[in-house]
Amino acid sequence: MKNKFKAQASVWIIATIFALLNFGACQTPNEPKKQEKTNTQMTIANEQHLDSAIFAAGCFWCVEAIFQRLDGVERVISGYAGGQTLNPTYKEVCEGNTGHAEVCKIVFDPNKISFETLLSVFWQTHNPTTLNRQGEDIGTQYRSAIFYLTEKQQELANKYKQALSESGAFKDPIVTEVTPYSNFFPAEDYHQTYYNNNSDQGYCRIVIAPKIEKFEKVFGDKLRRK
Repeated sequence: MKNKFKAQASVWIIATIFALLNFGACQTPNEPKKQEKTNTQMTIANEQHLDSAIFAAGCFWCVEAIFQRLDGVERVISGYAGGQTLNPTYKEVCEGNTGHAEVCKIVFDPNKISFETLLSVFWQTHNPTTLNRQGEDIGTQYRSAIFYLTEKQQELANKYKQALSESGAFKDPIVTEVTPYSNFFPAEDYHQTYYNNNSDQGYCRIVIAPKIEKFEKVFGDKLRRK
């Protein structure tokens, strides 16, 4: 399904929406022998001049691959947020019993890229109208969500969501959660920088590569220099 977004007068409305949807379910990689997870809950503040955003938009391999390519994004960490279980494993999250969503924590330099631009990328690279689903990825762990870290992020996310809803950009109602940050746990090491490390893998070639190609056509002026 493809949704196109017509230009609106408000600066909160995206000029064009392309949908990078329904490319198939995320597949579980050949998981290495189970390792004890030593990572503890991460703090939000890292370097003083950097900021963070936490988005859930389906499979975190796809989300990570897109946001890594933006100029001003210092790093992207795949992980889990919004659940009850402390330090969950990928297997536990996939079972759908922990309450977590697959997310990406995006650490960015606000002097180079704004939170508003990150929101624009977020809204344009997944389907925010399918409840607990992205394409063939089905379950609460694949829900669409913005875990805001500040009141300002909450304000901008809600304002953008309302503007999109009123614009008629999508035929169906937007179901994206705008919810306060409560926890973030990094995913296992083999999930980090997944596409860059596994670009020849079938899912990467069939699902992620086309998404990146479409994304780069729309956000060409926002890309990191190679």
